[in-house]
Amino acid sequence: MNPEPITRQIAMIEAILFVSKEPVEPGRIMEFLEIKDIGEFEKLLAIMEKEHLQDRPERGLLLKRSGGGLQLVTKPELHDELKAFFTIKQSTKLSLASLETLSIIAYRQPATLAEISDMRGVNSTGPVKSLLQKKLIKITGRKKVPGLPLLYATTQEFLVYFGLNDMTELPSLEELTELFEEKEQPSLFK
Repeated sequence: MNPEPITRQIAMIEAILFVSKEPVEPGRIMEFLEIKDIGEFEKLLAIMEKEHLQDRPERGLLLKRSGGGLQLVTKPELHDELKAFFTIKQSTKLSLASLETLSIIAYRQPATLAEISDMRGVNSTGPVKSLLQKKLIKITGRKKVPGLPLLYATTQEFLVYFGLNDMTELPSLEELTELFEEKEQPSLFK
């Protein structure tokens, strides 16, 4: 490989990811750059990460795989300073009700409002509306039961919000159970 085209391809990948608001599918970049071999593309990404981002502490960006695509993101250690600079308000925080609802949808999708409310034990209309507005869930159709209730599932924005590449990166229910299981505390008295 001639170094000039490699440098140009890396520059194009970086530019594409820089201007894109959403993660970009690797296949789309490969098609645009006329790269046929995924191995060749992965080598370009490795060079880009090592020489331009990862091993360069003076750089403020990282290459991240998110939502099934690639994205340039700011380094986590810079977030507090960036928030201070832009005075970012934390309007994207999710309420406990929204998190419960989102968890049910993520693990049971597609799910109806009645199923979600039944699992939570309370009416979940508010959290579902909020999650729809934040585009973390979407309507995927109707369940073929009386009343034809709407079915809800997570979106690509959900993956991006939680930094997941795909749904297989969600922790298993067993892992979550172990994590939140109450461990027996040692007693001071025997």
